[in-house]
Amino acid sequence: MIQLKARIALELPAINRALDRAVETLPEPVRPVTRHIFEAGGKRLRPLLTVLTARLLGHDSEDIHDLAVTLEMLHAATLLHDDVLDNAVSRRGKPAAHTLYNVSSVILAGDALLAEANAQVARRGDPRLTRCFSEATSRTAAGEILEIAAQGCVNTSAGHYEEIVRGKTAWLIRAACEMGALAAKADEASVAAAAAYGENLGMAFQMVDDALDFAPESATGKPTGGDVREGKLTPPLRLYRDSLNTAEREAFDAAFTGFAMSAADAESIALRIRDAGFDTAVRRQADTFLDAARLALHSLPDRPERKVMLKMTDYVRDRKK
Repeated sequence: MIQLKARIALELPAINRALDRAVETLPEPVRPVTRHIFEAGGKRLRPLLTVLTARLLGHDSEDIHDLAVTLEMLHAATLLHDDVLDNAVSRRGKPAAHTLYNVSSVILAGDALLAEANAQVARRGDPRLTRCFSEATSRTAAGEILEIAAQGCVNTSAGHYEEIVRGKTAWLIRAACEMGALAAKADEASVAAAAAYGENLGMAFQMVDDALDFAPESATGKPTGGDVREGKLTPPLRLYRDSLNTAEREAFDAAFTGFAMSAADAESIALRIRDAGFDTAVRRQADTFLDAARLALHSLPDRPERKVMLKMTDYVRDRKK
């Protein structure tokens, strides 16, 4: 893990400088909102993966950081829109943008951020990169739509959940790796392997995130059981529901489908999930995707970046927040 942290520390300044440059290309009225969302921080996982994949496959130009941040710009645009849709009051411990700026401005800022990201990719002059970015945009939107449609439903299957996650989370991480491989002019097999690594890493990342939703707020810095209150039947919650007797399940279903879960209800359910080990069980389920990510990675060159990307799978498996 030290190796991963060292590489993040090495790449992060250049990634943040590229984000700063991207913000400066935006029309002036849009900049305050976009600065706010970027200054709230974040793991910068997507741009880091683009850089690592490109370097792994032989791309040594410094212009890779400007390409790498385009998917972070897309991700930030979705966060701006999501916070408006959810009426969220905070994002990463800071006030949500729409609580500081008017809602219309925030929505339009997200649109402008997405448009500029698309333009930055198009300026590379490679139709494959443009196609990859466009597909990531549409897949992400589709995943979000599926998730909204499933809110408050108690019969969301494991397969449907995976379809949601593949769209709303995994495809962006897949695209980050695929774009790095395309920028390196890698062969088709290497591009496919990079994409497979990213998609499986993204699936596991979201599953672990869903498990962490039931951790104490003191550990994660996020309110416990947010998915319960928002009506999202994630894997830990499905395991919990399946463990209930008939009367308990009927009471759960009534509150869940009616979006009537209180913060106290969420805390109580989270405690029962932790005590029963359902969050740990979901982490074990995520291992299936992480194994697939490692397998895909082993078909790529044995260079230092591959070791860092292998460590990334351990980070996703073990992360605490």
